[in-house]
Amino acid sequence: FGSSPASVYHHRSKHPFASPAAMKTLVQEESIKVPKGIKITINSKIVEVEGKHGKLKRDFKHLPIELYLANSGHEVRAKMYFAKSKQLSMLRSVCSHINNLFDGVQKKFEYKMRLVYAHFPINATITNGGKTVEIRNFLGEKRVRTINMLEGVKVEKSTGTKDEIIITGTDIDFTSRSAALVRQSCLVKDKDIRKFLDGVYVSSHGTLED
Repeated sequence: FGSSPASVYHHRSKHPFASPAAMKTLVQEESIKVPKGIKITINSKIVEVEGKHGKLKRDFKHLPIELYLANSGHEVRAKMYFAKSKQLSMLRSVCSHINNLFDGVQKKFEYKMRLVYAHFPINATITNGGKTVEIRNFLGEKRVRTINMLEGVKVEKSTGTKDEIIITGTDIDFTSRSAALVRQSCLVKDKDIRKFLDGVYVSSHGTLED
């Protein structure tokens, strides 16, 4: 009881897609330029990139997008139909991933890590031709921590800086994950980590400048 016919009519006339948040975009497109000296092929959402530092491959089959080369192979375009705003964000992410492939085969990625200690000097030894790093004397422990680098990643000691190791590789995922493995191998257990700051930390990261 109570509501007038006018107010009922007004309530029913509200369209379910009236709010802009629920609107779907008909088609959205992102594009990135292919740098000089890089070969790229896209075959059913598998992107292969080749440059002076080797070959990299990435699979985007899990994403509901359209990936293709345009402008006679000088541009990569990513398209998406009928997507909501949250889903549209994956377009930019795909372009960022492809840009990282370009940077990797052109310049390589570099992660610099510092050995930090208050009392017991941490000793890092590079073995296996730069594919393995052994860490000794962490907090005075006798245990040798052996960390194998992931595929295509090399580790070396810094020539200019004391207590620094440098991790390089073409694949940003493998390079950053190798740095994370080193970092996680030297965690202080059962102590207040605000006081016990010993460990191996990433001090800087980016691309190698030619």
